[in-house]
Amino acid sequence: MKGVNTLAKIFTKILEITHWVATGIMTGVSICSIAAPQLLKYFMDVEALYTEPEISVYGFEINASDPAGGINLTSLFLFGIGAVVIFILMALIFRNLNLIIKRSENSTPFSPENILSLKKIGIFAIVVPAVGLLMSIIIRMIIGVEATEISINLEGFILGIIVLCLTRFFIHGAELEKDVDGLL
Repeated sequence: MKGVNTLAKIFTKILEITHWVATGIMTGVSICSIAAPQLLKYFMDVEALYTEPEISVYGFEINASDPAGGINLTSLFLFGIGAVVIFILMALIFRNLNLIIKRSENSTPFSPENILSLKKIGIFAIVVPAVGLLMSIIIRMIIGVEATEISINLEGFILGIIVLCLTRFFIHGAELEKDVDGLL
């Protein structure tokens, strides 16, 4: 079991760091799409956007092509803002998961800190598709309904609800553990 915990800690830390790096890259894409589009080539394969204009982050997907040909930089900028927020939320999910694993090695998994971290994971998981939905609405309002093709994946809502339900079981487990400790 100790080997599994070690692997889980390493894996969650790698995923957290990867999401922080992705946050930085998408921040650069967002800034360059408005301030210096010629620098976009350093952050992404711009040529690929001409042939495959769909870009996606955790189910938040847009078509970045411009009806006149080329790339719609405004939609790319707005997508970048949503992607930055989503990457931050995902990094925080993996950070909290890593903390839960670390704390559970030396004490009970039913600690108040773990319960709070689990609750945060559930909330962040629900907010990810909500950010995608909100940004989709904003993009449609700014760019126009005809010029945009948007897709949202709502699996995060379901995952978040499941995690929040598990949080209730952890709260109950903590109460039972407190009762047992009081008896001993």
